[in-house]
Amino acid sequence: MRFVIVTGMSGAGKSTALKMLEDMGYFCVDNLPIAMFPGFVQMIENSETSMKKVALGVDVRSGQDISGLEKDLEQMDEKGIKYEILFLDAKDSVLVKRYKETRRQHPLSGSGRVDTGIAKEREKTAFLKMKATYILDTSKMLTRELKIELEKIFVKGESFCNLYITVMSFGFKYGIPQDADLVFDVRFLPNPYYIDTLKEKTGNDPEVQDYVMQNDKGPIFLEKLKDMVEFLIPNYILEGKNQLVIAIGCTGGKHRSVTLANALYHTLETEESYGVRIEHRDIGKDSITKRK
Repeated sequence: MRFVIVTGMSGAGKSTALKMLEDMGYFCVDNLPIAMFPGFVQMIENSETSMKKVALGVDVRSGQDISGLEKDLEQMDEKGIKYEILFLDAKDSVLVKRYKETRRQHPLSGSGRVDTGIAKEREKTAFLKMKATYILDTSKMLTRELKIELEKIFVKGESFCNLYITVMSFGFKYGIPQDADLVFDVRFLPNPYYIDTLKEKTGNDPEVQDYVMQNDKGPIFLEKLKDMVEFLIPNYILEGKNQLVIAIGCTGGKHRSVTLANALYHTLETEESYGVRIEHRDIGKDSITKRK
């Protein structure tokens, strides 16, 4: 039997993940009171039914004293009962935004601020994150991307790394992405904006890609960028980092940065030991200003 404990920060997507696991054939139970946890484990261990895959949702809603679960997990370890912990996380700013959009109250905020409740929840669930088998940061994940990652882990049985990479193109004129870990400036490359036949196209078009990469600077920069990123990724993994945002910028975020971001993404997407996505933040913005 495969027993998965689904937990994490409220608003990070735990309920969504449980629904996806249910679609994948898991028997799912959400928000089980902590006091009932030992009995539930005993029940599924002694079950003679065909229930081979079980997912249990546990978070701060399951009782204020979620710390009691730590002792239960220790007892499971002593008895040799196998389990996996899927911890769903997201940046505080993203969680606050999600709560404001849904107009829901954080379970630990009471009548206070949402960020206060989030801080309390991080403290209470820290031991679960430390014991987690898998950590998924959903800050930048789309629903379909979360489903893909869960299928890799719980259906295909592929090797999994907690690191999830976002390769992002952006325009400096619209500001550097606040959540960027690595920022690269490609404004030194030839600008298709000044070519009439390319001006309205983007770095997703082959004509623009050919123009940007037609000189030695583009390919040389791409090779050096690949080399640096491929060196950094395993070291970030060793550090325990679970979210990496690589931002590549040009003036408007439409031509050069999109071209290089796509090229880097295509290099990284073949690697199965971590998740990777592409995002073109400013590709659709059409502000008529003079570009450098």
